[in-house]
Amino acid sequence: MGLCLFSKKSYLDLIFSGLFELRSFKRPVIVKASSFTKLYRGASALLLLDDYDSGSNSDSSLVVNEVAVPENRLHTCDGLQLLSVVVRVIKSLNWRAAREMRFRESVEKYGFPFSIDAFRMTVHVFGFARMPMEMHGLLRDVLYYYQDVGYDMFELLPSMLELLNDAETSAVLVDVLIKLFAANSMLENAVDVFFQAQNIGVQPGIRSSNFLLKCLVEGSRRQELSTLFEEMKNSGPSPSVYTYTILMNFYCNEQYAQDKVDMQQATSILEEMDNNGIEPSVVTYSTYIHGLCRVGFAVLALKLIQDLKHNNQPLNVYCYNAVMHAICRNGKPDEAMGLLGEMRSYGITPDVYSYSILIDGFCECGEIEKGLTLFEEMESPEVNIKPSLVTYSSLLKGLSGIGLMEASVDMFHRLGSYGYKYDQHAFSILISGYLMQGNLDSAHELLEEMIRTNLTPCAIDYKNLINGFCRIGSIDKALQLFNTVKDSGVRPNTLTVNDIVSGYCMEGDIREALEFLEEMTDQGINPNIYSYSIIINRLCKEGKSEYALELIPMMLKRNILPNVVVYSTLVDGFAKQEKLEKALMLYTRMIKFGVTPNTITFTILINVLFTMGKVKEAYNLFEKMILNGLDPDRICYTSIIAGLCKIGYVKIGLKLFEEMLQKGHMPSVVTYTCLIDGFCKQNRMDIATMLVDKMRRHNMSPDVVTYDVIIHGYIRKGQVHKLHYLFDEMRKEGIVPDDIMCKTLGLIGCR
Repeated sequence: MGLCLFSKKSYLDLIFSGLFELRSFKRPVIVKASSFTKLYRGASALLLLDDYDSGSNSDSSLVVNEVAVPENRLHTCDGLQLLSVVVRVIKSLNWRAAREMRFRESVEKYGFPFSIDAFRMTVHVFGFARMPMEMHGLLRDVLYYYQDVGYDMFELLPSMLELLNDAETSAVLVDVLIKLFAANSMLENAVDVFFQAQNIGVQPGIRSSNFLLKCLVEGSRRQELSTLFEEMKNSGPSPSVYTYTILMNFYCNEQYAQDKVDMQQATSILEEMDNNGIEPSVVTYSTYIHGLCRVGFAVLALKLIQDLKHNNQPLNVYCYNAVMHAICRNGKPDEAMGLLGEMRSYGITPDVYSYSILIDGFCECGEIEKGLTLFEEMESPEVNIKPSLVTYSSLLKGLSGIGLMEASVDMFHRLGSYGYKYDQHAFSILISGYLMQGNLDSAHELLEEMIRTNLTPCAIDYKNLINGFCRIGSIDKALQLFNTVKDSGVRPNTLTVNDIVSGYCMEGDIREALEFLEEMTDQGINPNIYSYSIIINRLCKEGKSEYALELIPMMLKRNILPNVVVYSTLVDGFAKQEKLEKALMLYTRMIKFGVTPNTITFTILINVLFTMGKVKEAYNLFEKMILNGLDPDRICYTSIIAGLCKIGYVKIGLKLFEEMLQKGHMPSVVTYTCLIDGFCKQNRMDIATMLVDKMRRHNMSPDVVTYDVIIHGYIRKGQVHKLHYLFDEMRKEGIVPDDIMCKTLGLIGCR
């Protein structure tokens, strides 16, 4: 039954006088329908009138919640159709009737002011009836319209609360708006609604507040999350255990906590819960344990589990799985295995993830037999856990990793009989296994089988196989596969293009490599610095550094700036061709273009300067390198020591040798030999012998070149009697003298 304090005549007078400005109507109406009785003032009065039927004698009606709702009684006057729908909704609370109103269509037909009033009235009525889902649907309609036309979203709440004096209904409206904004990723608006409501004395509900917190977590909105949480603690609604668990999830998950897990904040959450007398749930604890494991505190996580057990606190399988995963990740699957029995003793049944974690841990460590034993245990009648595809993938990877490809492929083909569909990851594991063994043909066959089963290989599968063919010189097969990739609609990336370029260069086909790069560029696959580095490196190795230098303008034309690797390769190429001035010119050019030389560049240039006899310049360059913050490596030290000893500066060479040892760079046999040769040429056989003894103390044996320089040193000094002793020493160490040394020693057939 509906009760109205207004006559039909007055209603008609209002209609025909065109007074549809609902805001001007102020008379109160008492509404009684189904489960609610509310005092509702102002604009809703007109909409609570019985809808007027001019001339219709139809008795057809619907009975909804004991209210008679006449059918097919829509007014023909402008605006009456919308009013009629509103009245039917008020009398029946019928959502299907409410859906006859679409806000956009209403605005286009009746204008925005009239439509927003009508929708506000309907929203209020559903709010009185505690029907939030219906409110949500209507408000979503309004929100989408606001979005499309660019209206201020921050004004939506005041607009909807206008003329509403019921606190409970206002709270329902606030909750619905918070959820609506948050669900549509309009988090600033949702937070604004929360604070607007607090300012006017309407407290949002705990569920809508928690939902907003959850959305802020998913959006990684740390500042708003913290502000909202503090406001809840200060003004309400009081945080629940679920509220604290949401915060715990944020601080324990690196995906949400921006750059890292914040276990200090997570621990503060637990302490705050304890201070406020809120008992953490099993989800709260499991989230905290996951956080500890993520930051490498598996031992602390395990201790917490033991403490919780001792205090009869809630635990679940996820708590143990997190710790087992962390322990396995540290390479200790046997230790993690012990937790399986502990779980059972506490009444927690291991799940498929528990077993999968352990199986993967053993397979990663190469202990495949233990993994297979656990696999059999899973399928036993006592445990009866069906292995997941992840479980099988771990075993496939483990078997492939130790070269048992036949067993791995056999298990792979049995997956279908177990009801699993072959997935891309399983294929990729086997393809990688074959590639590790160098069995490219089997890997290629598996790739084709993958395509036949309507699975699209990932880019890394293609790249690894193409790279494999290029490395063994099968450029034709690599190109065939490359074209297959293009024809299948998968766009090759620059890395794959570089593999083909490298394959051409290995075969010495520089022209084909350059033509291939041009073709790829025309197809929109742009080369990078490495594309040209491959070709430049090959040209320099072939002694064609001039041709390599001609590629620089081509690179600059494509906005690819040569880096230190390119310049170092060119400098080295010209140095090996004994075009030393050209090498120094390139060094000057790279400095001019702002390219900072690295240790390799300086080492090459030091050798160039020594070769040119520019000892002072070479040593100055070495010192400049150190001043630039570069630490000379073993090769660099050896180069400058060799250069100094070659021209007789053995004392400086020995000083650098000692400096090299102090910096922790272990000299090579070549380093020692250069110094020994320098001192032998100065007839300082005592120091040369001392250096040989030092070599042996560092577990380094002289080679044939070292013995050769020592022998020539003794001959130069006239100590020929020591030569046969050296020869015997060489034989004991398994070093066979060459023909020149045999002639030097005067031994016929010494080899």
